[in-house]
Amino acid sequence: MSFYSAAAPLVDLAEGGGSTHEGLDPLVVGGSALIILLLLLWITTRFNRDR
Repeated sequence: MSFYSAAAPLVDLAEGGGSTHEGLDPLVVGGSALIILLLLLWITTRFNRDR
């Protein structure tokens, strides 16, 4: 396989032509990450007895 025969499909894939699935909603991902991080922060502060 030569470089030129492999380049065209790779360019199509990089431009998004090969992807047809729906992505996750950024608000859902961001909101979930925020809730998880706040929960971890709350757990960390509850178990910190050095204060």
